Amino acid sequence: MKHSRNSVTSIEVAKLAGVSQSSVSRAFSHEGPVSVKTRRKVLDAARKLGYQPNAMARSLITRRTSMVGMVIANVHNNPFYTEVLDLLSRKFQKLGQKVMLFIVNRDQNLDDILPQLLEYQVEGILVTAATLSSTMAEECERWGRPVAMINRYVPGVHASWFCCANYEGGKMVAKLLLDANHQRPAFLAGSEDTTTSIDRERGFMEILNQEKVEALREIGEYTYQDAYDAAIRLLDRKDPPDAIFCANDIMALGVMDAAKNGLGLKIPEEVSIIGFDDIPMSSWSSYSLTTVRQPIQRMVDASVEELLNRIENPEREPLQEVIPGELVIRGSARMPGGLSSGWVISQDR
Repeated sequence: MKHSRNSVTSIEVAKLAGVSQSSVSRAFSHEGPVSVKTRRKVLDAARKLGYQPNAMARSLITRRTSMVGMVIANVHNNPFYTEVLDLLSRKFQKLGQKVMLFIVNRDQNLDDILPQLLEYQVEGILVTAATLSSTMAEECERWGRPVAMINRYVPGVHASWFCCANYEGGKMVAKLLLDANHQRPAFLAGSEDTTTSIDRERGFMEILNQEKVEALREIGEYTYQDAYDAAIRLLDRKDPPDAIFCANDIMALGVMDAAKNGLGLKIPEEVSIIGFDDIPMSSWSSYSLTTVRQPIQRMVDASVEELLNRIENPEREPLQEVIPGELVIRGSARMPGGLSSGWVISQDR
C-alpha cells in the first residue's frame, strides 16, 4: 500500500515499528525516555512510510513551541555580530530550540518590533546589539516571555544580561598606552546611546584623567566608513593624536586604512591603534590589530542557558553578569618594555 507523505500518521508508524504511539512521539521529540533500539525501529518505520512529524500540530497539543525569538542589529555592518549570530544559532539548535530571527535596522525602534515577535508564540526573547526599554521588558515578562540580552544592558530593566567587562577593558587600554609613553591619545566612540561604547570610554577616560592626560574624541558610529572619515579629521590636525582607541574593531580597521593609505602614516611608529572585539580580520597580517577580545563563547553559553532556565522556571530572578575580556597584543600599537606581539593579558589576572 502506498502512502502520500501528508497522509501517514504516527499510529501507522507505531504499528509498523511494533511500538506504542507515545514511543513514536518520544522518539521524534526527544522528550521522555526511549531506548536506542526503539528509536531506531521508529525511525526505520518512518523512513519506509515517508512519515514526518508535524511540529505545529505537536505544539498545539503540548502548548509549547520550543521556539525563541532572537533580535539582532548591525549584523551587516559589524562582523562581530555575524559570529555572535552563528554561535547563538548553533547553541539553540544543539539544545533542541527553534529560532525566529528578527533583524533591526538602525532607524527601527526595538519596542515596535517585539510585539510582532510575541505574535508568533516564542517562549523567550534574546536581544543583542539593540536597546530594550524597561517598559517593553516588563510587558514581555507580564506575558510570560523572559528576556535575555547579550553584549548590552539597560539599567533597571527586569531582564537577564551578559556583557564583557567594557569599563575594565577601557581602563586596560589607557594603562597600556600610558605605560608606552603616549602623550596625545584619542577615543573613537561608537553609537553614543549604547552602553558598550559609553562604558569603554568611561574606563579609558578615568585612567587618563587620573594622570591629567587630555584626550581627543571623535564619533565613528560603529562603521568602517564613518571611522575612516573620523580618522582623517583626527590625524590631519596640527596636533594629531599619537594613539587612537576605537570602541570596536571594524572602526579600528577603518582608522588603520585611513592612517596608512589615506595619510601615509606609519603604524605604530607614528600612531598606535587599538580596537575592541577581536573579530577574525583583526589577526590578518595586513592589520595585526591590538584589541580587547570579548568572551563571546562564554556570553553566548550563559545567555542561552539562562534564557531557557527562565522559560522553565518563570519565577526565577534574572541573572546579570559582567564577564572579563582579554587584551590581545599584536603589531598595531607601540608597547611598553617587556611586552611584544603575541601576549594575551586577562582582566581577571
